[in-house]
Amino acid sequence: MTRLLSQAASLVVAVVAFGAGTAASAQTPCTDCGQVQSIRFVEDQGKGSGVGAVAGGVLGGVLGHQVGGGTGKTVATVAGAAGGAYVGNKVEANKNTKTYWAVTLKMDGGKTRTFTYTNQPAVKEGDRVKLVDGGKRLALLTN
Repeated sequence: MTRLLSQAASLVVAVVAFGAGTAASAQTPCTDCGQVQSIRFVEDQGKGSGVGAVAGGVLGGVLGHQVGGGTGKTVATVAGAAGGAYVGNKVEANKNTKTYWAVTLKMDGGKTRTFTYTNQPAVKEGDRVKLVDGGKRLALLTN
């Protein structure tokens, strides 16, 4: 009888332990998981600090001064300086332009988060993903 009770108790412990293990694993929410809501390519136009305009203006003025004589030389110098300043500012702004991919996720917890990547992500809208390395990478989930 004692042996039968001991086996019955062991069976109950095993069933309870198994049930607790599967219930815990089935109900653990993924705090780093979500669904891709949108993927956008973003191009932030750079701004000129004025350095490009000044450098371009000086260079344009010097080159313009090489043309013509008298009043024509003055006009060419002013036009060269103005054109050089405009071009120099545009070159600097283009150099400062930043491009990236913005990925917006609807997290399983309900929050919406946006992450930026320098390369196009290998996921698409509607995919379930998990954040890796704090969002530096996205892992595709297959559920």
